[in-house]
Amino acid sequence: MTDTTNTSPDVDSSIYDELPDAPPKTRLRLSWVGKISVAVVAFWVFIAIVGPYIAPYHEAFFIEDDLAGNPIDDPSFMLPSSQAWLGTDYLGRDILSRIMWGARTTIGISFIATLLAYSIGITMGIAAAVAGGWTDAALSRMVDAVLSFPNIMLGLIVIAAFGSSIPMLILLAGVIYAASVFRIARALGQDIMVQDYVEAARARGEGLWWIISKEVLPNAAMPLATDFGLRLVFVILFISTLSFLGLGVQPPISDWGSMVRANLQGLGNGLGGGALAPLAPALAIASLTIAINLIVDDISAQAGGSLAGKMS
Repeated sequence: MTDTTNTSPDVDSSIYDELPDAPPKTRLRLSWVGKISVAVVAFWVFIAIVGPYIAPYHEAFFIEDDLAGNPIDDPSFMLPSSQAWLGTDYLGRDILSRIMWGARTTIGISFIATLLAYSIGITMGIAAAVAGGWTDAALSRMVDAVLSFPNIMLGLIVIAAFGSSIPMLILLAGVIYAASVFRIARALGQDIMVQDYVEAARARGEGLWWIISKEVLPNAAMPLATDFGLRLVFVILFISTLSFLGLGVQPPISDWGSMVRANLQGLGNGLGGGALAPLAPALAIASLTIAINLIVDDISAQAGGSLAGKMS
């Protein structure tokens, strides 16, 4: 245990020898499935960062001429070629370029919204767990009010009232999913606050902020970090669903959800002529979310399922 200056010189420190220390940190080891999933997530993060710089075209560029400079009669739902590797969408825009541009929009909005949700949820959850009493009751009732609405329904109501924009989508998703983070952080905080090593810190005379920063947050870090990935999946699907309904990211900005919705008619043209327009962004969403879920499952399995129980 760490010695502190708060211990009185008149007190025999040997009385604390039988009190337990905080549990030791464990090293994270992923299975081969987890490692492949990490590679998939890293790939999409890389595309989100550098995709717009290496994309063949701008996200709003219309392909009107072929490589020889001759006008194209109908550039919509073109077959994959050297000019457009995944073909074109219903307006004649390059699918590959829009997926690369849309990765920044979809992943960027979702990541920032998840960070906002965790900033709000952890702060309120730990405060409720530590303070207890009326503070816990008031914050819990506020969260229950948010959780009483289905996420999509609440999103539709807010967007109908205030309109859709990227800042609004980030704020909306952050507030909605902060309620779930609050419940997890509160449960973890309450569990940690009754542990013997917290009682030992109190017996040594440590202050409340020291206990929160040195005992509560470090021991809640792994479950919260694991849940961050799971919550990121929910936010990605939430943002993509709003875009699919036409209430998320607005044209001409590309994101994966709106790309699926706008090109659904391409499914009727068969796999060779237009089906890639909605399928490619759908597969991008699926590959990213499944990979994150597999990482979370892998980490939870190493913890004997305890993390999964706390995140439910």
